[in-house]
Amino acid sequence: MESKDESIKVGEEVIVIGFDLGMNTSGGYQEYIRVPANWVIKLPHGLSLRESMMIGTSGITAALSVERLVFNGVLDGEILVTGASGGVGSMAVMILSKLGYKVVAATGKLDYKDQLLSIGASEVIGRVVVDDLSLRPLLKPRWKAVVDTVGGNILSTALKTTKYNGHVTSCGNVQASDFTSSVFPFILNGITLHGIDSVKIHIEKRQKIWGLLAKEWKPTQMESITKVVNLEQLEEQFTQISQGKVFGRILVKIY
Repeated sequence: MESKDESIKVGEEVIVIGFDLGMNTSGGYQEYIRVPANWVIKLPHGLSLRESMMIGTSGITAALSVERLVFNGVLDGEILVTGASGGVGSMAVMILSKLGYKVVAATGKLDYKDQLLSIGASEVIGRVVVDDLSLRPLLKPRWKAVVDTVGGNILSTALKTTKYNGHVTSCGNVQASDFTSSVFPFILNGITLHGIDSVKIHIEKRQKIWGLLAKEWKPTQMESITKVVNLEQLEEQFTQISQGKVFGRILVKIY
């Protein structure tokens, strides 16, 4: 190993997530990779390297979503998390529940109800409950805020069912990359929609979020939702993911 940046010493434990990694820069499954120094975050005290990779991009995205709610004064009430059995969703459930929120987990995989309750969900509901097809511009409000990980019509439904002055975060497109909404959730209920990006966020914000995840926001049930596989098992895991048969996180052991 080597470093051409004096602020990063050889042998220091570091994290690299986001930026161009996995897009035009490959190497996610390599034992060694060369990256620009400004992509590198020093591993914060309170986290092991294993824990940092269990958190991964999904955990950072979930934490950024929660940070938007906290920053905007959402301190109580029911918080809906959609796609709750996925990587971002399950991390959001754990972080929010640790901070004392009442978390309602929505999932299309009700077989995982017990797992979601065990990591902090107060209630688990089916995906159909938050996928309104009535075409009504507004519905009875329930949620103080929503962490949406799936997009599409479920995001539309979230906007229609969030309480006055509520906040909705959007970070995924598993259901669809587009959605339809009237202006009424915004001009009648004062809803704010926040886009969440974990790729280009500034280094200082990145450090802040990792610091929170190493301390007061650190999910305590990560091991229970993490499966460890080796490189030879990756193809099978990709198939399982594409078929919607995976809960939580997959950690790849590369050597």
